[in-house]
Amino acid sequence: MENSRSCKNCQKRTIGSDDTTGNPVCLSCGFIQDFDNYDPQIGGISGPSGTQVRTGTAGAGTIYNYHETKTYNAQKEIEEITFQLGFSSSKSSEVKDMVVKVTNGEYGQGRWFTVFIGACAYVVMRNDGKPLAIVTVANLVGCDIYELGRMVYRVVDFLDLKLPEFDIVDSFEHYIRNAPSFSEVSEDMIGRMLKQGVFLVQCLVKWYVTTGRRPLPVVAAVLVFVAKLNQVDVVIEDVANELQVAVVTCRLRYKELLERLVKVARGLPWGEDVTVKNIMKHATFVVQYMELKSMSKNRDKKKNFEDVGFDLDYLIDDCLSNGNDYALDDADTIKDSQYFQMDRSTRLVIESSNRFQISQECLAMIYSKMKNEMCVQESTDNRDNNIRKRKRRYDMLSYTDWWKGESEMSKKLLVKQIVDRDVGLSAMPPSFDSGCLAYERRKEKIKAAKFRIHKTMYPSDAGSIDTVDLGSLEHVNAGKKRRRKMKVNIDWEDFIIEALLLHQVEEVEIEKGYYKTLLDLHVFNY
Repeated sequence: MENSRSCKNCQKRTIGSDDTTGNPVCLSCGFIQDFDNYDPQIGGISGPSGTQVRTGTAGAGTIYNYHETKTYNAQKEIEEITFQLGFSSSKSSEVKDMVVKVTNGEYGQGRWFTVFIGACAYVVMRNDGKPLAIVTVANLVGCDIYELGRMVYRVVDFLDLKLPEFDIVDSFEHYIRNAPSFSEVSEDMIGRMLKQGVFLVQCLVKWYVTTGRRPLPVVAAVLVFVAKLNQVDVVIEDVANELQVAVVTCRLRYKELLERLVKVARGLPWGEDVTVKNIMKHATFVVQYMELKSMSKNRDKKKNFEDVGFDLDYLIDDCLSNGNDYALDDADTIKDSQYFQMDRSTRLVIESSNRFQISQECLAMIYSKMKNEMCVQESTDNRDNNIRKRKRRYDMLSYTDWWKGESEMSKKLLVKQIVDRDVGLSAMPPSFDSGCLAYERRKEKIKAAKFRIHKTMYPSDAGSIDTVDLGSLEHVNAGKKRRRKMKVNIDWEDFIIEALLLHQVEEVEIEKGYYKTLLDLHVFNY
């Protein structure tokens, strides 16, 4: 100790080594000296290997190195994320095994590792066919769905997995049983709404509403519709927040569902009176009609009432019977029911091939005649009695006999089986309809541009060509509720079309709508 260096604090040569840490310390004043025994690891690629960095101690004499600490923190983070997602112990173990397999047991740390754990959790649930929304996982791990989707793709590609397609029916069943908006609904009503919702979801699959779209907004729209159909008080904003999807998208899918139900209603005798605004008043009849059509054996695509099942007699007769809420007052019911109170020999009977002895035209005529007489009788009573205001009641049917739930469409089917079913409507994909509408709109714009060009180049001869039918351009501004004056506005698309026509571009090419390519080829090609 006499030969040791002097202490920087008391200048005494009493420097020794601490028994616990091994650092030099003055035995007189206890001052810790500068560390002077650093052992550098010098060498190239094949030189001596480094030593593990000690991160501290836990317990009596237990020392954890960097790798052990990283492993402990990673496993703890996996358990926290799987617990928040509601995974069982077995599913949590599957996530851990997948993380170990992908990282070769090295785990990781940082933000990327958190996203990676979420991707593995999503892959495990999807591979098992369980409903788990990617937006739920993304919100939990703190990233957007696109970043999480890229990580999912990398995990699936590395493990060479083939995930099953997203099952929208299972997702609907999961949310109708677990969403807080339906927590107070009875189990019997949940079972009834589940069958109706599965039926409508698979109808939307047949009508291509789910094609190329995110499935959860479709699920939210069907949840709201079946709730209103069964007088369950829900709000679309609450359902959208519970499913963690955009409210605007849910409203759009809900509107598309109503529009297709209106098209289905066109097959009923009173279908011309059904609109998007009053479809909920006719929804019970429309859904029952769809159910009966799906149970029919005939595959005829014509809009008629042949071979839709034996319950169509009940659907028409009970629509205006004395015991439902769709009826009028007692006096009107007695007067108008004569059209439907036929004896058994003249009722809608079933022939050997399941065809009825009454045509759609006859039903429509009966309905129109009945409706006109109701209007006349109503005006007469108001003029003569002036006692009370008569009003038709379009409330939803209070009874529950309208829904049978016997159709196979109320059960989970394959896509091929869904497409082969007839539910009263065969619709094209919305993108195809939009493309056709845009194609017709461009044709009208080309016609209007040719008229303007001819009028400018030959002012005196402008009246010799056919005048553009402005009424045919109504669909250009389709969707606007109010039009003050019918005038055509010139926009950037019209100027581009005029430029292309002046450069002798074929109209067929312009109708396709690839303006940028055509401008590069014909206008800016120097």
